[in-house]
Amino acid sequence: MKEEDYYTLLGVAKGASAEEIKKAYRKKAMEFHPDRNPGNKAAEEKFKKISRAYEVLSDEQKRKLYDTHGEAAFEQGGPAGPGGQRGGFRGADPMDIFNQMFGGGNPFGDMFGGGNQGQETGGEDLRFDIKLTLEEAATGVSKKINYRKHVSCDKCSGSGAEAGSKKSRCSTCGGQGHVVRSNGLFAMRQVCPSCGGEGEKIDKPCRACAGEGRVVGDASVDIKIPPGVDTGTRLRSSANGSAGRRGNPAGDLYIVITVLDHELFERDGDDLACAVPVKFSIAALGGSIDVPKLKGKTILKIPAGTQGGTTFRLKGEGMPNLRGSGAGDLLVRVDIDVPKKMTDAQRAALKAYSDACGDVETPVSDSWKQKFKKFFG
Repeated sequence: MKEEDYYTLLGVAKGASAEEIKKAYRKKAMEFHPDRNPGNKAAEEKFKKISRAYEVLSDEQKRKLYDTHGEAAFEQGGPAGPGGQRGGFRGADPMDIFNQMFGGGNPFGDMFGGGNQGQETGGEDLRFDIKLTLEEAATGVSKKINYRKHVSCDKCSGSGAEAGSKKSRCSTCGGQGHVVRSNGLFAMRQVCPSCGGEGEKIDKPCRACAGEGRVVGDASVDIKIPPGVDTGTRLRSSANGSAGRRGNPAGDLYIVITVLDHELFERDGDDLACAVPVKFSIAALGGSIDVPKLKGKTILKIPAGTQGGTTFRLKGEGMPNLRGSGAGDLLVRVDIDVPKKMTDAQRAALKAYSDACGDVETPVSDSWKQKFKKFFG
């Protein structure tokens, strides 16, 4: 199968500058990143291809080889590469390329804010799942959440050091907090394994927290859930995740909502739907019926001759919009209530009605009669 052209993959001209290639990769990588396309295999494959294209075109020597020989320059036995090396080049991990471009941070957010993009030694983000009734989701509610997380160590006040202990520059990274690793193709910056990115080492670590400056403990927070949330909605509570190491910033707490099924209503976005049984006599002659709402009830007028399955729309009686722009509608579907038991008087009256209509075993509406007659001849 013919390989896709790297310039075409990135959407740049063959004579594009290094800055244009970098800019194009950033845009494409953000579009096809797996975090933005969960479960989308096509997007994942596209992400790998554009990362491979950027890896080659962003390197002057590899780009010259590609312009001359194409993808064959990097296959086993291909033309000699940089330093006299021949083909067989497999390329770097697409995620490593992406993280190098964005500095290891998460550029993606959700509707209530993105993930922790603080220091590499910052605390972890946490998740807490909450189940709500449909009524709670409609009105909004406050919930107290009790959970376990890393909290600041009381003994060392989060410093990670015993009293009187000193800090010295990390000899592994020279105080930079990161080290540079090279795989022979390009250099990658990584968190220093010795100091965890802090650039310093403690002479006498705190015994209570083993120098972490944090321990696992109980925590609680009051969360205000706005009206209109739905299953899958994520709310962020800033700095209520795990405490960072040695006084570094805490992560965030993400509250993930699940709205329970309701015995009367079905939800479709901001709209609600319910089925209401209507007596045959009311459907035929017209009348009024009580219709349930999330709060109380309302009266719905039924026109004479209403057919089963007819849906009435009650404006603004659905769920409130999460962004505050009004509310959805309530869709009421009419189900004709056929009685299973009747008194003799009711049966006689219905029989008289049937005789007056001349009922037969075919549909009674004129349109159905025409279709029925045409179909069966």
